[in-house]
Amino acid sequence: MSALSSPARAAGTTTEGRRPDLMGENTHLVLFTISLRIINCLLVQTSFVPDEYWQSLEVAHHMVFNYGYLTWEWIEGLRGYSYPLVFAGIYKILQLLGQDGVQWLIWGPRLAQAVLSALADVKLYSLVKRLENQELAKWVFFCQLCSWFTWYCCTRTLTNTMETVLTTFALFHYPLEGSKMVNSFKYPTLVAVACIVRPTAIVPWLPLLFRHFWQEQRKLNLVLHRFVPVGLATLGFSLIIDRIFFGEWILVQFNFLKFNVLQNLSTFYGSHPWHWYLTQGFPVVLGPHLPFFLHGCFLAPRRARILLRPVVWTLLVYSMLSHKEFRFIYPVLPFCMVFCGYSVKSLKVWRRPAASFLLLSNVVLALYTGLVHQRGALDVMAHVQGLCSAHPPGPSSASVLVLMPCHSTPLYSHVHCRLPVRFLECPPDLTGKGNYVDEADLFYTDPLSWLKGEFKSDALLPTHLIFFNVLEEELKGFLAPRGYERTTVIFHTHVPEGRTGSHIYIYERKKREAHPSSG
Repeated sequence: MSALSSPARAAGTTTEGRRPDLMGENTHLVLFTISLRIINCLLVQTSFVPDEYWQSLEVAHHMVFNYGYLTWEWIEGLRGYSYPLVFAGIYKILQLLGQDGVQWLIWGPRLAQAVLSALADVKLYSLVKRLENQELAKWVFFCQLCSWFTWYCCTRTLTNTMETVLTTFALFHYPLEGSKMVNSFKYPTLVAVACIVRPTAIVPWLPLLFRHFWQEQRKLNLVLHRFVPVGLATLGFSLIIDRIFFGEWILVQFNFLKFNVLQNLSTFYGSHPWHWYLTQGFPVVLGPHLPFFLHGCFLAPRRARILLRPVVWTLLVYSMLSHKEFRFIYPVLPFCMVFCGYSVKSLKVWRRPAASFLLLSNVVLALYTGLVHQRGALDVMAHVQGLCSAHPPGPSSASVLVLMPCHSTPLYSHVHCRLPVRFLECPPDLTGKGNYVDEADLFYTDPLSWLKGEFKSDALLPTHLIFFNVLEEELKGFLAPRGYERTTVIFHTHVPEGRTGSHIYIYERKKREAHPSSG
């Protein structure tokens, strides 16, 4: 029996074979949390990374409505259809009900993700309450709801978000109280599903799986009768789904591992020094919680430090990979909240000021990142969607060229009409021949030359051009002679960097007659 079982029994919060009723005694808590996460969803109107659309919603839209664009990863079989299938199911239901308007397509999946995240929040509360006591559970729950990064990510349709939700669910069923636990198939099943969604989900679970194996007396039985059957069944389910949509048998998990780890080709999308997660990534993700987390690590009893192992291990493993992103370590954030809870609970006299600091500082970050920073990428799609009704299909229909870093915006999941839209592409070099330059880099090297080469005849010109304001001066020699006029200015960010500007411009071609080339 694990040491964590003693406090739980002393507090009388659980017994062997008794399963906490999530929708019973915690009904009010569940309803409150779901309501909060729905508000959370509505107050996040900004873009984070392209994957929240291009690895989920855009794929689901293509699956249900049979048009759209799939990125190179789907052509090469690096991603599986299991996760997009969840949102394709939502889209199909909306289609059958005749409610597949663009707003429902945008908000339906996000609201569903919000509800799942809310249930994960409650599971975290119930876990701590079962293992320790209600007082600690209350402060862990408070820290979880306060987290600005959780607020920022938990309603987005990112694979990392679903990975985090499934990890929290699995942790609730993990045998922290000992290896003899009722229905121990649940947590390995949830871990396996998380790995199907995103293969890297196995990383934080390796220390916990090894601990379970080490403490289990019947080790062979655990592996052969639980882990192996669950793994094979889940993998088989994933293979069948991918066989249906790819049209051939393909193991996307191996392709994902091969590309990102064995070949290390993910560095094409950026690389960082080994210490980035320690000096930037982890401190930013934790934000104002960081001092409380560090304090809680020293304060927490030894029996709770098993939950620290996944955090340390994940940071160590991801630090070895060149390509790093904030969202990659999102799944360990719920583990961190447990230690933050220990810290806040111990402060006593300073507890109220500490809680006020956490709440106010995180609210500022959450509202700014959710409502202001990088909102132009979504706002511009409302204007693009308006072209569907303003220019019905036909000889005079609208067409759009997006001259922004590749996949800066979503597409048909936020437009939902067969509007011709072209954008710069940036697939990595999969041939290994070297001297490879993607389309986006070619454009940014010499924008005018690229445009003149692509549109040698004015008849080929799109009706609308969309680009960041930093390009306007370079493009003036192309725009004015061909009758383009700026019609819309959309705010994007206060912190522009590189190829990203503070505003997005929409130029419309007003003059339809031919114009002489500008040389």
